[in-house]
Amino acid sequence: MATSAVNRWLRPEVYPLFVTVGAAVGICAFSLARNITGNPEVRVTKQNRAAGILENFTEGERYKEHSLRKFLRTKTPEIMPTINAFFTRPN
Repeated sequence: MATSAVNRWLRPEVYPLFVTVGAAVGICAFSLARNITGNPEVRVTKQNRAAGILENFTEGERYKEHSLRKFLRTKTPEIMPTINAFFTRPN
C-alpha cells in the first residue's frame, strides 16, 4: 500500500506542486521566526509578558524599517524596468 502512495505522488507532474507548497511553507516559517524573534509587540517569555504595554518606539521603528524595505525604497516599482524603458522611451 505504501508503494502505491509513493508511485502516485512522486511523479514529475507533481514536482511543481511540491516546489510551490515548499516555498509557501518557507515564507510562512520565515515570517513566523521573524515575528517571534524581532517584533517588539510579541513577548514569548513570562517575564516579558508581565511588563505590560511598553513605549518602545525606537525598537518598533527598527523592526519596521528592515534592510529589504530600505533597499526597495530606492528602486522604481517596476517588474521589468529594461523592457519598460525600451517600449516607453523614444530613442
